[in-house]
Amino acid sequence: MFTLPSPARAALGLSLVALTLGGCGSLDRLSNVGKAPDLSAIQDPTAQPGYKPVRMPMPNPQPSSYAANSLWRTGSRAFFKDQRAQQVGDLVTVQVKVTDKANLDNETKRSRTSGDKLGIPNMFGLESKNLLPGSDPNSLVSSSSTTTTEGTGSIARKEELITNVAAVVTQVLPNGNLVVEGKQEIRVNFEVRELIVAGIIRPEDIQADNTVDSTKIAEARIAYGGRGQITDVQQPRYGQQVMDIILPF
Repeated sequence: MFTLPSPARAALGLSLVALTLGGCGSLDRLSNVGKAPDLSAIQDPTAQPGYKPVRMPMPNPQPSSYAANSLWRTGSRAFFKDQRAQQVGDLVTVQVKVTDKANLDNETKRSRTSGDKLGIPNMFGLESKNLLPGSDPNSLVSSSSTTTTEGTGSIARKEELITNVAAVVTQVLPNGNLVVEGKQEIRVNFEVRELIVAGIIRPEDIQADNTVDSTKIAEARIAYGGRGQITDVQQPRYGQQVMDIILPF
C-alpha cells in the first residue's frame, strides 16, 4: 500500500484546508456576480472587536482654579470657545499628504589573497635518508587561497497620497490630546477604495477651519487600498498563495 511521506501529507492537508476556505470565498463571490461591492455600514469604532483604548505617558493632573476678579481659568487653552474638535464624538478633517521618495545605492567589494608554505630542510640529519622518495624537504606543505566578494544594491521608491478624510474623536487623553480615527470608502464602478486614518493629535494643531495636517499626527496609522474586481484579479489564487508558503523551492 502506497503511503505519502509526512511532509507530503502535511502539504496535502494544508492544500485541502485552503481549498475549503477558498471554496467558501468563491461561493460568496458567486452570489455577488454582476453586483458592485457593498459598502461597509457606519459603525462605532470603539465597539469593534480588537479595539483598545490608547494609553500614553501622562503628566500629573492639575486642579482647576479661578482667580478673583478674573475671567481666565488656570490651565485653559483659550480665552474664547471655538468650534474645533475637543471632545469625544467631535469631527476633525485630516489633510492627508504623504510624499515619500528614497534613492539608495550600495556597492561593496572585498578581495583577499593568502599563501602558506612549510618545509623541514634540517631534521637531525634524517632529511638525507630520503624518507619520502621524490619529495623536497624544503617544500613539504604549501597552501594558497583567494577570496573575492562583490555586491551591488539599489533601491528607488516614490509614493504620493494627497486627500482629505473626516475623523472622529474616539478618546480624550488626560493631557488633553485627542485620539482620532476616520475611515472613508469610495466606490467607482466595481471597485471600492478605502482610506483609514488613526492617531493622536494636539488640540493646538487643529486649525481655525477644524482641519489638521497628517504630519501633525503622532502614532499615525494611514492605510490606503481597495477591494473589488480589479483588486481580486491582481491577487494570486488561494492555492497558489498556500503553495508559495509551504514549498521550499
